[in-house]
Amino acid sequence: MTQENSAAAPSAAAAGDLTIGADLRVHRLGFGAMRLTGPGVWGAPADRPAALRVLRRALELGVNFIDTADSYGPGMSEEIIAEALHPYPPGLVIATKGGLTRAGAGHWGRDAQPAHLRAACEGSLRRLRLARIDLYQLHAVDPRVPLEDSLGELARLRDEGKIRHIGVSNVSAQEFALAQRIVTVVSVQNRYNLADRDSEDVLRSCERAGIAFIPWFPLGAGRDAANAQRAIAWLLARSPVMLPIPGTSSVAHIEENVAAASLRLSAREMQAMT
Repeated sequence: MTQENSAAAPSAAAAGDLTIGADLRVHRLGFGAMRLTGPGVWGAPADRPAALRVLRRALELGVNFIDTADSYGPGMSEEIIAEALHPYPPGLVIATKGGLTRAGAGHWGRDAQPAHLRAACEGSLRRLRLARIDLYQLHAVDPRVPLEDSLGELARLRDEGKIRHIGVSNVSAQEFALAQRIVTVVSVQNRYNLADRDSEDVLRSCERAGIAFIPWFPLGAGRDAANAQRAIAWLLARSPVMLPIPGTSSVAHIEENVAAASLRLSAREMQAMT
């Protein structure tokens, strides 16, 4: 494993770029904001000023893609993003998601009914202080609601100018294929890491379609900094459509994560990790 420009400060730009849709050009290493909340992804973080510092440091390190959801907190992650970064600098893409419900810490439910998605999107717009959300993702398919209904509502929100692009999350290959027939899908966000590759077929579908694949829980390979950096470097090398979004509540850890953008694994290392 080698590190390019080891004397330079860490920068997400070292990961290269990816275009989401036809017009959102971002660095291929983003930031996931789920952990900027309380335990169980519920309520306020124990140290709110630290959460603000993490977000501001992310931008200093070149991160220009931040992923969140209305269910993180709920609402807390989006509020903290706006508090830390608004007014947003040019080129920053904030993606959020709707379709999950919360009954308490560690509890997650699904509601992808059109009325719920509309209310969720409009709530996200208020909390993020945005007129339009660049990337709005269906957080999960609701088995009680036809996918045509859920994505149809997101398409209406897009036509109204409240959403720029539509993505899907936590989908099977079959659900992704159906989603593509209903609306223009520009991204997929599924769990994927060194230890969990159940979404390999979805990743391959995204590659064929030229669609961004955003792996959540990207650091599933280990807990120390060296393992985390190798896990990120492996994801970046795994596919040109990969957009990892490692999250943290620590400034030191985000600096370590972003440093992985300049790591290059050898062919032998890639083979051993694959």
